[in-house]
Amino acid sequence: MELNALKGSFTNIEYALPNGQIVKFWDDNKIYLGNQLHKKDSDRCYGIIADAKYLMVSEYSGFGADAEIVVFKQWNDAENKFIGTTCIMEKQRIILIS
Repeated sequence: MELNALKGSFTNIEYALPNGQIVKFWDDNKIYLGNQLHKKDSDRCYGIIADAKYLMVSEYSGFGADAEIVVFKQWNDAENKFIGTTCIMEKQRIILIS
């Protein structure tokens, strides 16, 4: 899979957090690297988006509806690796996997 240059406003979908808060993670005016992969036998897709500091994998329905975060990581220059938490969202509950 290739990563394409994508404008933030195109990829900046909304995510509902377990507390009900609706958030967006990306800047609409920046360019990010990303792509999507259709989930087999489903109307859902996996999306990947990244910049120099962050990497996110999410799952969503058409046009970004019902988006769920699968992985959100931050790059740590000192350790030369991604740090952060892998999240699996299930019915208003987040399962954290370190």
